[in-house]
Amino acid sequence: MDTNIGNLIFTFFKVDKIFLFIFLIVLIVVFIRVVNLWSEKFQEKLSGKRLLILQVTTVFSFATYLLGTLGAFYFVFRPSKELLLTVGGSAAVAFGFALKDLVGSVIAGFILLFDRPFQVGDRVSYGDSYGEIKSIGLRSVKLQTLNDDTVTIPNSKFLTDTVASGNSGALDMMIVTTFYVSIHEDLERVKKLLHEVVITSRFVFLEKPVTIIFEEVPLSNDFVVKVNVKAYVLDVKFEKLFLTDITIRGNKILKENHILRPGSTHINEVKTT
Repeated sequence: MDTNIGNLIFTFFKVDKIFLFIFLIVLIVVFIRVVNLWSEKFQEKLSGKRLLILQVTTVFSFATYLLGTLGAFYFVFRPSKELLLTVGGSAAVAFGFALKDLVGSVIAGFILLFDRPFQVGDRVSYGDSYGEIKSIGLRSVKLQTLNDDTVTIPNSKFLTDTVASGNSGALDMMIVTTFYVSIHEDLERVKKLLHEVVITSRFVFLEKPVTIIFEEVPLSNDFVVKVNVKAYVLDVKFEKLFLTDITIRGNKILKENHILRPGSTHINEVKTT
């Protein structure tokens, strides 16, 4: 019996078959990389559909890797029923223990693709990491932070841990810019000045509302007014550019209009005349 099993395995794993299988896997990898390059070019030409193209490419790559590998294996080795019955039982147990985490991540990957707590291109917060989802693979999700670091997270982690998506598949996303002004200032005037700054930004998405919220908060043994300027950026890839633009021009216009700020040498000079 042992001799028969050995002969079956030897016949099954011939050197030429192994090399052919490896060659087909390499072709699959090259094909997926070419598809990803095409995807990047389409994203540049059709910027309004950038996230949709990313999402379609991700699903296609995921399915091609999985189905292509299984198809190549069956095409090359042509496993017989006898071999499957003989080797399958013990191999399944061995592979099950060895690959349980990998299989769990693959299953989790399918859940992520269809349940869609986030999508490729989304800006998400996971633990201490924040950035854009670059890919959802068979085993893991790759998140690129705003510092250009790539964080690799196993798919299975997202089944139990909390993740927050900032744009949920949309190109636009709310950005909050914070300013502080003196409690003695005319807040209606401050609101008009900052509103003008936002709507004139080249990165703003004006089809969604601009909201300015005031809140009195303690700061350095005093009270000041915290101003939260909420507006939507045209494309999530401009997030930091939009935040920087509003901060620079907002501070400039407040200074030009002599709006008192915390820390200013004139902060305690309340108008008495």
